Amino acid sequence: MVETQLRRRGIRDERVLTAMDEIPREQFIPAEARVSAYQDAPIPIGFGQTISQPYMTALMAEVLELTGLETVLEIGAGSGYAAAVLGALAARVVAIEIVPALADVARDNLRRSGCGHNVSVICGDGSLGHLEMAPYDAISVAAGAPDIPPALLDQLREPGRLVIPVGERDDQELRVISRREGRIDCRVATLCRFVPLRGGEGWQ
Repeated sequence: MVETQLRRRGIRDERVLTAMDEIPREQFIPAEARVSAYQDAPIPIGFGQTISQPYMTALMAEVLELTGLETVLEIGAGSGYAAAVLGALAARVVAIEIVPALADVARDNLRRSGCGHNVSVICGDGSLGHLEMAPYDAISVAAGAPDIPPALLDQLREPGRLVIPVGERDDQELRVISRREGRIDCRVATLCRFVPLRGGEGWQ
């Protein structure tokens, strides 16, 4: 996976590559789908949600340019895999999941895999962020939004980075937002397709 799906497709951050080499992706996937754990495709995890393809997980982690000192907010914890990757790259991760049963799954997966020591999974509306622990050095959103939720920008530290899919329900741009010296800059990393962001600032 690391060599053929990530390194050959342009992922260069060695810390990201190491994290994805060491974290057991199959432990974050339903038992009946584990044979496909390392395929280059999203995999259903129940409740209408998916675990992103490995390349997208790596790209989203890489564009945040984490050094290991950051507090990261992740929106859309799903089964907990991306939170585990971010946890290997940052000091602390706060992962928000709107589906209560899936939040429980993420907690169990992180505990069983030994990747949960610095990851907190909270059930809530991720489109509103998580004000109690704000501001965040980096924010990663694993669901497609109609626009950038204002609450997430408000909770982003300066300097800080936000990565989020924005666009229509079925097709989005993966936008990288940088806040620095009073400016907010945006670039598009790639085109993508994520499940819709649910909540007050997501798709109704």
